[in-house]
Amino acid sequence: MLVSNPMLCAHVYRFNEFGVDGGPAAKALKPKFNVFSKTVTAHTGVEVPEFDIKVLVAAAVAFKGVGGILFIFGSTIGAYLLALQQVIVTPILYDFYNYDTEKKEFGLLFSKFSQNLALLGALLFFIGMKNSIPRRQLKKKAPKTKTV
Repeated sequence: MLVSNPMLCAHVYRFNEFGVDGGPAAKALKPKFNVFSKTVTAHTGVEVPEFDIKVLVAAAVAFKGVGGILFIFGSTIGAYLLALQQVIVTPILYDFYNYDTEKKEFGLLFSKFSQNLALLGALLFFIGMKNSIPRRQLKKKAPKTKTV
């Protein structure tokens, strides 16, 4: 089968590669999640619960897909799903805090982290604007004139 759009081919390949173990995304995310959970435990004393990484990958894909579709149609639920996905995945994927500031990886990861933080801010702005607009505006009735 010949696919004319290489981006479409890449997305189908990633979806087909999810498999039983979560695919390449879960394998790449596992060490980053372990480092993230150790960092959270060391700084806060709160222990991150153990769970299967493929659940995290599946949830991230589902939140991004469903949230994106709902967001396109102006739904705040979609914005909440996208914001939740950003809050959970961003500090795990872009762990700039584990690198020295002089290393090349620090700059790349920090710029991606900042970009996702800006996207989160835009989502929160959207949610705030949607919540500040009244759902239904009542029409004011003109007062009736009294006849004498």
